[in-house]
Amino acid sequence: MQRPKSPVSAGTDRGTRIALLFALVAQRLDSYYEHGQELTPAQGATLAADWLARSRRSLAQEDRLHLSRLSDDMARAMRSTLSREAGLFTAHEMMQALDPNYHSELAQQLMIECERLLDSD
Repeated sequence: MQRPKSPVSAGTDRGTRIALLFALVAQRLDSYYEHGQELTPAQGATLAADWLARSRRSLAQEDRLHLSRLSDDMARAMRSTLSREAGLFTAHEMMQALDPNYHSELAQQLMIECERLLDSD
């Protein structure tokens, strides 16, 4: 008889945190450029919990809120430098790149920026 798998703690999984930060930035940009909506830190933390649950991982609420705030900072900084057209393109590329089969040089560069942001925090 197999035991059910318990959720894996993402507390020490740096790659998961980087990917989660990237996904949150992508969602924030998509919500802003496609729907004219800005996500609150709590909404970002909830999205993070949903994303983690799908991969059977977990992260403390405080950590999810922290990543949500970092993603908000990064998304706002990006929006301040992008035209609407460039912002729409960037949001689209990032959302597409959430599929591991989609390869994008832009998304790879932004993933590196997410890594830098997380490391400098």
